[in-house]
Amino acid sequence: MRNDRRAVTFYGDLRSETAASEDFASTANAPSAATVFPPAIDRLDLTALDDAALMREVGKGSVDAFSVLVDRHSSALYRVAMRMLADAAEAEDVLQDCFARLWQNAPRWSPSGAGLVGWLHRVAMNLCFDRKRRFRVVTVDTMPDPADDAALADRRIEADQAARAVAAALDDLPERYRAALVLCYYEGFSNALAAEVLDLNIKAMESLLFRARRQMRTLLEARDVACADLEAQA
Repeated sequence: MRNDRRAVTFYGDLRSETAASEDFASTANAPSAATVFPPAIDRLDLTALDDAALMREVGKGSVDAFSVLVDRHSSALYRVAMRMLADAAEAEDVLQDCFARLWQNAPRWSPSGAGLVGWLHRVAMNLCFDRKRRFRVVTVDTMPDPADDAALADRRIEADQAARAVAAALDDLPERYRAALVLCYYEGFSNALAAEVLDLNIKAMESLLFRARRQMRTLLEARDVACADLEAQA
C-alpha cells in the first residue's frame, strides 16, 4: 500500500524554549520518517522504468513490476508462439511458462546483449521448439463453416487465401527456418538480435535466413501463391 505519511513542520510553537529543546534532544537520534516509512514506487512510476530497472524490482519480489513487464511484452511473445505453433492453447501455455521463468530467474538476472527482449524471446522459442518436438495426436470433429451470404470482394477473398497459404507454408518449414522468418519478417528483429535469440553467430543467422526464404518461396509456389513477400502477410 502506498505510504502517504509526510513530515509536517509547525510554526509558532507555544511551548517554552526549554521544553522544545528537551524534545529535540530526546528525538535527535531517532530514525527519520523516511527511514521508518520508505517511499513506495507506485504503478504509474513503474511504467516509466526500463526493463532492467523493472527486473531489479521483480528480483526484490515486486508483483507490480512483474505485471508491468507482462503488459509490456506479452503481446509480442504470444504472436511469436502462435506463428511457431499455430495453436492458441499451446501459445498461451508458452506465454505462461515464459513469465513463470522470468519470475523465478529475476533475482539472478542481469542485463546483457539484447537485454530482456532477447532473453524472453529465447525462452519462448525454446519452449516452442520443445512443444513442436513433442508427439501429439489430436482428434477433432471438423465442422463445416457456416455459409456467409454477404458478398465479398474478389480482392478480399484472394488476400484471405494467400494469408492461409502463407500460414500453412510457414507451418511446414523446419522449426529453425520458421523461427528465423518469424523473428526477422513478422517481428522485425534485426539479424543480430535474431541471432542472439537463436544462439547463432551473425553469419550463421544470415545463412539460415537465406535458406528459410528459399524454402518458403518453394512452398508458396507449390500452393500457387504468387506473392512471396512475407512482410505483406505480417
